[in-house]
Amino acid sequence: MFIVEETIAGPEAAQIPKQRGESLLDTAVRYAEERHWDVFPGVWLEVVDGTQRCSCGDGGCPAPGAHPARDDWATQATGSATVARRMWSKQPTASILLPTGRTFDAIDVPESAGFLALARMERMELTLGPVTCTPDRRMHFFVLPGAAAKAPDLVRALGWPPASLGLVALGEGSYVAAPPTRFGSRGAVQWVCRPTPANRWLPDVEELISPLAYACGRDR
Repeated sequence: MFIVEETIAGPEAAQIPKQRGESLLDTAVRYAEERHWDVFPGVWLEVVDGTQRCSCGDGGCPAPGAHPARDDWATQATGSATVARRMWSKQPTASILLPTGRTFDAIDVPESAGFLALARMERMELTLGPVTCTPDRRMHFFVLPGAAAKAPDLVRALGWPPASLGLVALGEGSYVAAPPTRFGSRGAVQWVCRPTPANRWLPDVEELISPLAYACGRDR
């Protein structure tokens, strides 16, 4: 059974301490150091008149505290733990964002379809990479780079029009928010399948696309 987790824990992940209580700085550094993921700091949350607001200044921000702070964010992303520590030292409450299209792509699906797919994948005994769940009710399945280019044709081959499923493959030029980044008052991004040494080698999108497409089709 898959359970949403707020921590990266477990004896098999001894090098990745629990996130609960850890600073965003320490967590960002661990992603770069232990998973070799590129990271970059995004916006952050500020309290204005007792209300949490996004540092971007947009009162109607759709992802408060969880989007890039700069247009050139892609050039800012780093896989160096030393550089990550330096960047978050300047703004310790900045969100942790991970660019896709580098060490991984991500398959973005509705949360309800994602949990349906996870149950199906468990029965199929598929090997998964890390999976996150966001406060806006989306799930991100981490897969090998190149998924964004292949996914539309794979979905069509299964008999589905890609645009009809709510399934989006995120590759170069996109990003995902990493735990424990918060979306304003809506809550934090959480791990559904946490990063461990066992899932360091990511699956190819071809291995997961069938249960994901099926679940999205059922969830429409």
